[in-house]
Formats: sequence, C-alpha cells, structure tokens
Amino acid sequence: MDELLYQYNPWWEDEYLIDGIIKRANYFNKLKSNIDNQFIIFLTGLRRVGKTTLMKILIHHLINSGIEPKNIIYISLDDYILRNNLLVEILTEYRKIHKLSLDKKIYAFFDEITYKEDYHQQLKNIYDSQNVKIFATSSSSSLLKDKKAFLTGRSITFEVKPLDFNEYLEFKNIKIKKSEEYLLETYFKDYLKDGGMPENVLNPSREYLMNLVDDIIQKDITAFNAIRNHQIVRDFFTLLMERSGKQLSINKVANILNISVDTARRYLTYFEETYLIHLLSRYGRTNEKLLSPKKIYSCDLGIKHLFTGERDFGSYFENYIYLKLRNNKELFYLYENGYEIDFVTNDNILIESKLNSKMNENQIKLFDSFKSDKKYVIDSVKALEILEQFEK
Repeated sequence: MDELLYQYNPWWEDEYLIDGIIKRANYFNKLKSNIDNQFIIFLTGLRRVGKTTLMKILIHHLINSGIEPKNIIYISLDDYILRNNLLVEILTEYRKIHKLSLDKKIYAFFDEITYKEDYHQQLKNIYDSQNVKIFATSSSSSLLKDKKAFLTGRSITFEVKPLDFNEYLEFKNIKIKKSEEYLLETYFKDYLKDGGMPENVLNPSREYLMNLVDDIIQKDITAFNAIRNHQIVRDFFTLLMERSGKQLSINKVANILNISVDTARRYLTYFEETYLIHLLSRYGRTNEKLLSPKKIYSCDLGIKHLFTGERDFGSYFENYIYLKLRNNKELFYLYENGYEIDFVTNDNILIESKLNSKMNENQIKLFDSFKSDKKYVIDSVKALEILEQFEK
C-alpha cells in the first residue's frame, strides 16, 4: 500500500504545484472557514463537478499555510486496490510511513467515501479516537444519508454545483465592460451550450458530456441498483430532459417506456439522488405539494442542450434561474386555474422568468393577486443580477 499512498500524495516528496487551476472562491472560502473546527466536511454533487479539485486546492492552501506536507493524506476510495481496506487501516499505514502518533494532528481527504461500506461508523470511530480533520466527497445524496445517525452533530455538508454564468465567464477569462453589456445575452447562449461542468467549459465537447451522463447512469444507477436494461434508463433520462421546465406526468412516462409506474418513480428517484435532475413541488397545502405533479429541471444547461438542442431559449433561462435559487431558498411553483408562475419561495417571494417576453393577461392577474411584498419578473440576462441578493 505504501507505493500507492505515495502516488496519491506527491507533496510528501516534491513541491506541490496547482498552476492553472481556477479557485472557485465561493466554495473555497466555505472550506477554508471550516479548517480549524472539528466537523467532518462532506462535499457532494454531480460527478466531475469539481469536488476533487476543490480538495486539491485546499491541500495546496494548507501546505502554503505552514502545515507539514506529511501531515496531509489524500486517497481515492474507488481505487480497486483499496477495496478490502478499512479507513482506519489506511490511516494506520499512513501514520507508520511518517512515524505519526495518534495525537499528532493530520488532515485526511477521502474522495468518493461512499465506496466504503459502513463508512459513517468508520468515520465516527476515527473522529472519536484520532486527532484528525476529515474532508470527504460523494456523488450520491442518498448514500450520504446517515440513517443510523453516527455522525449527527459531527459533520457539515456542502453541495458543489456546476459553474454559474459568472463563474463560466471567469473560467473563460471573459470580462464584459459596462459599456458592452449588450454582449451578455450572446455569451449566455454560449454558456447554455457548454453548461457549467468545469472540464467541459475549458474544453467543450459533446462527447465529454455524453460520456459523463453515461458514466453516471452506468456506475451510479444501473450497476449500483442492479438494473439490467441500461438503455431504458437512458431513454427515461432523454424524456426527462425533453420535459425539463414542465410538469412531469410519471404515468405518461411509464406508458411511453412500457414500464410500471412504481418502476418509473424509482428511476426518477435515482436520477434525483445522483444530481442529474431536480424536482420542484407545487405551492399549496401539504397534500397539494405531495400529490401534484412535480416540475423537472436539468442539473446543467449543457446536459439539457445535449439532449434537446436550442428548442426554447426561454426554458434554459428558467432552468438557470432555478439552479441559482435552489439551496438558497425553498422553492415551489404556483399553479391556479391552468396558469402558472415559475417560482414561489418559502418566505413568499414571487419570481417569474420571462426572457424577452411578456406575461399574458391571466398570468398577470395571478401574479398581481398573490400576497407578497417582493415580486420579480426577470426578463433579460442583465436582470439576473436580481438573484445575487438571495445568495448565501
């Protein structure tokens, strides 16, 4: 195992350089502010969204801040060689290499932690018995759930999302002057094609995004859940992308694919748990939220574009607004008498997406009659600035 650990941790022997890697300030600052507390920090989110890169940036920061490189260990737990090793065994071998006692503080970075069975209990045992600060990643929200509450009060979870439009411009090294804000919509159209997956933004490739989707479906959905028919799951996802931004009838999807409604619901859950899609409930009483059709949104505009092309620029715009708002506000859609307003927050803020268009008369009545002190119609890329006030 020694050779493998050295391969994963080049800073033990050489200067560690990360030139050219763009620091996503929002996430990096959250991680940096949690370095000195005792909490286990989980990073979750879509595969290849940048979780590993953020850990490598943090490792570089720790070394530059004076932490001894040998006191930092990174390991990817989806490595086949480590399949039979407990986390404590890996750390014990690491401490042997560097002659580190249990009371010597170390920083442990566990990538794809959910590849280890009973990892919650393993992490608790390490947390309770060693002087260690733990960072870990997962690409599945369901596998990250601590059903037996081993880590209650011991952990904090951050979701890493695809790049937003401002981050996209930063990654592309594009700076738009105030006098040239007319270019915003042009660049936003480029953004909806490329999406916000960091590697694809730097080197756009349809093949890359297709491989990413297939990778998630194969590894995290069909293989993990023992589904034999890979193609039907992929067809299901294609249907979801075609319906993104709309209310989803699970019965219709089940009929189209010739599967049971229960199977369709289960597959839908798998897509949500792996962050490929997001579901939005209807505003109203509890039974309305539970029983009414959900609206569906894509995890990334580039992935949506991969499956649907440029059919409706307005639907991409609405999808983007949803992605900006989620996690910062609890969201619902408002639906009355056949007319809809895109978003209502849990604190009664009303938001309608209308890119270069207008609400019809009935939508205006619904918008005006809703009791709220704050109502916004976002009708241009420039108007997306309104959303910045909701960022945490």
